[in-house]
Amino acid sequence: MMRMRIGMALFLLTTLAGLPALSQQAQTEDPAGMAKGVIEQQITAFLNDDAVAAYSFASPEIKSVFPNADRFFEMVKKSYGPVYRPGNYAFGRNKISPDGAVAFQEVLISAPDGKDWAVYYELKRQKDGNFAINGVRMKRETSSQGI
Repeated sequence: MMRMRIGMALFLLTTLAGLPALSQQAQTEDPAGMAKGVIEQQITAFLNDDAVAAYSFASPEIKSVFPNADRFFEMVKKSYGPVYRPGNYAFGRNKISPDGAVAFQEVLISAPDGKDWAVYYELKRQKDGNFAINGVRMKRETSSQGI
């Protein structure tokens, strides 16, 4: 009886220990989930004033225009205030190219000044399989228009 309880406990522990890995694996296989994750991590980096982390999510094309984290960070602060300091934000619609190489993600942002924005991200899949942010377009908008 005791052996059965120990066996069952070990079974449950190994099964439960494997669940986070399975959900993480499933997330990495979902292009829309991957794109949202990259955007969310970059927004978190902006909110933490972590220029190096924010820059790490930029595509090589963006990095060729802004060759270091400080220049990139200053550009975002000046030109993309709602992205740099979002009040509240929510993910809207998304679209993945048929080959899975490009993701488009809408993010609805309520800026600290009370203005609402629709922000459209373009992300490109990199050689390692991850997405990197390749461009952002902002539109003063209060409702989702799709992509």
